[in-house]
Amino acid sequence: MISSLTSSLTDSVLVTFIVFCRIGGCLMFVPGYSSGIVPPQIRLFIALVTTFALTPILIAVLKPVTENAAPLTLALLIGSETLVGSVIGLGGRVFFLALQTMATVMASAIGLSNIPGTPIADTDPAPALVPLIMASVTTLFFVTDQHWQVLRGLMNSYDVWQPGSRLGDSMPLDQLVARLSEAFVLTLRIASPFIVYSVIVNLAVGLINKLTPAIPVYFVSVPFVLFGGFLLLYLTSDELLTQFMLGVSSWLVE
Repeated sequence: MISSLTSSLTDSVLVTFIVFCRIGGCLMFVPGYSSGIVPPQIRLFIALVTTFALTPILIAVLKPVTENAAPLTLALLIGSETLVGSVIGLGGRVFFLALQTMATVMASAIGLSNIPGTPIADTDPAPALVPLIMASVTTLFFVTDQHWQVLRGLMNSYDVWQPGSRLGDSMPLDQLVARLSEAFVLTLRIASPFIVYSVIVNLAVGLINKLTPAIPVYFVSVPFVLFGGFLLLYLTSDELLTQFMLGVSSWLVE
């Protein structure tokens, strides 16, 4: 009786740890939770609470896989579950990394590249426009309840990537490449007005400089370029944020 109870308790603990591997791997990279300003203790607490909440639902799926499994099989299962969770988290993270890259391009296009801002999610300083955009999209990520969609996606991932099944050699890489392509196409479309603005403004400034070489056109044009850039940001910021959040939500639905 005692040995049977001990064996059942051991299996339950093992199943809980297997669930934690996938959830913890996802939360290490998923946007918002993986931010550097979130203390590791808070991230660990969120991962543990989520694990304890989902384990009763998933125990029927995982118990046949872990029951009487060899140590090597368990080690491979732990590694594969962590890999699957990391791929899911990175799938969302690449959208934010792509937007951060394009935000740097946008800051350079409107003349803000030489004005450092206070880093929010990263430790390295960036142009002032980048922390503003990243803080806005991270806030919207939680305000629109898309962080709950991440947890729902983790639940649904057990139907796509079943524990104990062999992962394809290129499946995780294919998933990341597809998300990376979608992310950069989306953010390039978002940043395209600023790229066009930069080309037109620099062409105009260069033409004026050729016509009036005695006037320091560059220094005279800087305030006007900044004003035009801020005006463009004001007019497009709503659509910019909306299109990005729609792109992230389409990834979560998939």
